[in-house]
Amino acid sequence: MTDRIDRSGLQVDARLASFVEGQVLPAIGQDAGGFWQGFAALVATFAPRNRVLLEKRDSLQSQIDAWHGERAGKPLDQTEYHAFLREIGYLVPEPGAFIIGTTGVDAEIATMAGPQLVVPVLNARFLLNAANARWGSLYDAWYGTDALDAAPAQGGGYDPARGAAVVAAGRAFLDRALPLKAGSWRDVDQVAAAELADPSQFVGTTDAGLLFRNNGLHIEIVVDPASEVGSTDKASIADIVLEAALTTIVDLEDSVAAVDAMDKIAAYTNWLGVIHGDLQETFTKGGRTLTRELADDKRVALPDGSEIALPGRSLLFVRNVGHLMTNPAILLPDGSEIPEGILDAVITSAISAQDVKGLTRYGNSRSAGRSIYIVKPKMHGPEECAFTDALFNAVEDLLGLPRHTIKVGVMDEERRTSANLGACIHAVKDRIVFINTGFLDRTGDEIHTSMRAGPIIRKAAIKGAAWIAAYEKRNVAIGLRHGLSGIAQIGKGMWAAPDRMRDMMDQKIGHPRTGANTAWVPSPTAATLHATHYHQIDVFGLRGAIGKEEIPGLDQLLLVPLAEGTNWSEDEVRDELDNNAQGLLGYVVRWIDQGVGCSKVPDIDDVGLMEDRATLRISSQHMANWLLHGVCSAEQVMDSLRRMAAKVDAQNADDPLYEPMAGNWDTSMAFQAACDLVFRGAEQPNGYTEPLLHAWRLKKKKTA
Repeated sequence: MTDRIDRSGLQVDARLASFVEGQVLPAIGQDAGGFWQGFAALVATFAPRNRVLLEKRDSLQSQIDAWHGERAGKPLDQTEYHAFLREIGYLVPEPGAFIIGTTGVDAEIATMAGPQLVVPVLNARFLLNAANARWGSLYDAWYGTDALDAAPAQGGGYDPARGAAVVAAGRAFLDRALPLKAGSWRDVDQVAAAELADPSQFVGTTDAGLLFRNNGLHIEIVVDPASEVGSTDKASIADIVLEAALTTIVDLEDSVAAVDAMDKIAAYTNWLGVIHGDLQETFTKGGRTLTRELADDKRVALPDGSEIALPGRSLLFVRNVGHLMTNPAILLPDGSEIPEGILDAVITSAISAQDVKGLTRYGNSRSAGRSIYIVKPKMHGPEECAFTDALFNAVEDLLGLPRHTIKVGVMDEERRTSANLGACIHAVKDRIVFINTGFLDRTGDEIHTSMRAGPIIRKAAIKGAAWIAAYEKRNVAIGLRHGLSGIAQIGKGMWAAPDRMRDMMDQKIGHPRTGANTAWVPSPTAATLHATHYHQIDVFGLRGAIGKEEIPGLDQLLLVPLAEGTNWSEDEVRDELDNNAQGLLGYVVRWIDQGVGCSKVPDIDDVGLMEDRATLRISSQHMANWLLHGVCSAEQVMDSLRRMAAKVDAQNADDPLYEPMAGNWDTSMAFQAACDLVFRGAEQPNGYTEPLLHAWRLKKKKTA
């Protein structure tokens, strides 16, 4: 039985109360009694409003379901469809011309272009790695991946031929990013004597070498004649270190499995550690015990004799959960659970207030006045954005912070948001610092919103659907139209295959070419590699022309990717079900049994892909859609789930903590959760997987 303490009518988990009162409030000078009284008043105001917004979601979906049901078997008339969506309030009028008014934004967000990491808050080691990924070795990134050619062989020591190829690629990179007045970096035998075509690119000297800048990003040429690489290099260049992950999103949402007070405390403790600057993690690697902590700043001696410090760490956002879920960490006076998004908003901001007050070791935000950066996911339309704006106002008042200290990142990942993006931006126009496209969740919402319109095309084909091209282009264009350039980030989504860096290098350069000044990558190594794209592309220089392009209309954005009478063969249906079932089971089994919210999961072809709840949402909704429309039978679905359970078991055979699913159909909670996600998928709110995942994970934890 959970011990609870009454705090102004809120029944607070005793361990959470102890954490807040012992580790969070004293540092920011908050009286515990006043805090809980204010928190209770805030919840009393916003919890009912939160419920009303969720009821609005359900009402809109019910009306859309009924509308499609009445027209079953008929072609979808776009004009009629748009009129209906306007009539029910799904589409709202565009706001008049406006420019966002956000101020006090850090340069990493406002005026720089570079990679962005997303890291699960519950994994301290990964969190530290991500925070320290502001600087990365380009030599290591090339040598240790397939970015240049085939991936390196395991073991065997240093490969001189591979090393030479890396050095040659490094010289070619320098020729592109830091062209010389004459000749090539291949011929340079003394870095300090190299004459740049643009001398202003030279910044100064560091303890390790010389520092330069291109397209706003720093390049450090490490000179070390005593090192293994430097000793064989004519210019003694030992490495090229790039400014890489400018920003990192510390995630409390899709990449974590946090279902109760203990999970939330663990998440908040790691956020406190990384904000305060004292987070450490000790682990064993290669037979050695290592301790990881946050990196120091990089000291730079300027040509005029003065010295500056460049941040040694990525600027941190924190992603709160959305509006949907509740958490038993705090019970309201009526006995119901607190909306988790409200809980996150208050506690993560109270922790971040230490940074605002200058009480941390390093300082996360360095802007004038300092800011707290919160990414808010899965909002549906401008009403929900306005709710977040009002909630953040109330949190600022509770914590005694100046108005708009808390900045917001709006994830453009739900259909009602992408269709009303201008109005959504307007609702948070004085605190917005980030919009991005998340086509995975956007696809899941596309399927669920149109669940009863007919069978959806095969999952792989959705990537080529017309609505996605319109969605990606509209996001950038609308952001530029409303003045985000120079103030806020416009971002693009994740590269999901962390072992396929060569493919990433070929494809992800497309993101900066769209005018987006950040894009998600799956690892610090990927961030270093992706940083080279921003040296090739001057994102801010492109935006003038991009801003003049025509913005795709709703006629393209709202095209439902229906199969339109396609008759798939039995083999095609089985292949599609197998693909969905394998990915779904591979993710769910770790979530339910081990509490792992994001990991590299082998796909059906044994290729490791980063999976989170967004990919799970697509797979479960796609199977539910085909089942609903008779493309497949319940028996076919179960056949795929059972065969793929055996495959997933085999893929995890080396994991000592793994609990097999095959044959344990009635006892494996992970397998039962996977079945629920499909067979109850059509009835899940907006197709979200969280309600079922949380319920099964809580049940699993009770048996541990």
